[in-house]
Amino acid sequence: MDHKPVNSTQTSTELTDEEIFRAHEGGKLAIGATASLADPRALAIAYTPGVARVSRAIAEDPGLAAKYTWAHRLVAVVSDGTAVLGLGDIGPSASLPVMEGKAALFKTFGGLDSIPLVLNTTDVDEIVETLVRLRPSFGAVNLEDVAAPRCFELEARLIEALDVPVMHDDQHGTAVVVLAALRGANAVLGKDMANQRVVVSGAGAAGVACAKILLAAGIGEVTVLDSRGIVHVGRDGLNPVKAQLAEVTNGSGLRGGITEALRGADVFVGVSSSEVPEELIASMARDSIVFALSNPDPEVHPEVAGRHAAVVATGRSDFPNQINNVLAFPGIFRGALDVGAKKITEGMKLAAAEAIAAVAADDLAVDRIVPSALDPRVGPEVAAAVALAARQDGVA
Repeated sequence: MDHKPVNSTQTSTELTDEEIFRAHEGGKLAIGATASLADPRALAIAYTPGVARVSRAIAEDPGLAAKYTWAHRLVAVVSDGTAVLGLGDIGPSASLPVMEGKAALFKTFGGLDSIPLVLNTTDVDEIVETLVRLRPSFGAVNLEDVAAPRCFELEARLIEALDVPVMHDDQHGTAVVVLAALRGANAVLGKDMANQRVVVSGAGAAGVACAKILLAAGIGEVTVLDSRGIVHVGRDGLNPVKAQLAEVTNGSGLRGGITEALRGADVFVGVSSSEVPEELIASMARDSIVFALSNPDPEVHPEVAGRHAAVVATGRSDFPNQINNVLAFPGIFRGALDVGAKKITEGMKLAAAEAIAAVAADDLAVDRIVPSALDPRVGPEVAAAVALAARQDGVA
């Protein structure tokens, strides 16, 4: 196959510190009123004495809060600041600009209001207790930038403790878009996922979730790597999450590291900061697929990967095929909240991936395997697919 050269000059001008910091002055969010306060009558309706009638009605029938407050449509964007972007454990205050940005994305691409909540604790019990106590104030929880492996326990505990949708986006948003992108890449190349072996580099939040959703979608085989090499049954020092992963991956029984894993592999999914040499990409199967998703520095530069792979994607907006969580999470939460879902199921995540892939289907190419992050069709299509899946899964 002739490989199209990767264009690395899509960004027209370099971002400057001045414009970045100016845009963040005072934060990126504000509260806006939906009720008129233009005259005394409007004030009396929106606040006292009118509001007392609404509060009294909710006290008598708590279910009315879903109709007469914003809580059922409000997403809490929650972080402890321990795994922020590529910056690591920078703490809750430093994570707040990221959470504000996430809230802005919810509004722009999902039509949902959200509130950033950065917590000055990394204790799972304390975080769960805090959100249980705050539960009347929101209708869903988007966990963000919580370090692994603690993020797995935290998400599971919150799903059990709360009666609202909970999703750790670093896990499942990434996994959904990776699956959608792989479907797009295979459609372009005329390949079948059932016959492919995927190597996932990184066994943290994103890597574990990617492995699980690919297996659920019917991929042939998944091999997962962490900093010590291939995750396999019998390897010493595996935490419970990796031990569980070892039971369902690496069907070929590979041992060793990235060299052994990539030899003959069909797909590489990079969700770690490790650098992958060109010769290892060259050792993959013919017409391979490379998703080098670490930001800001991909595991292998797309121009280098493009010398050997048929399709290359990154997490960056200045290269083709950006695999971006914004394609997934606004629509997933919107669809869940539209039908009053109590949780987000595997079926809903798979439906989201299918919807993203479907939007891209009419305009597929080796450098267009997913829609643009700014494509206005994506959010509504994902929301509709997720809502339908929620009904089918019996959680609506």
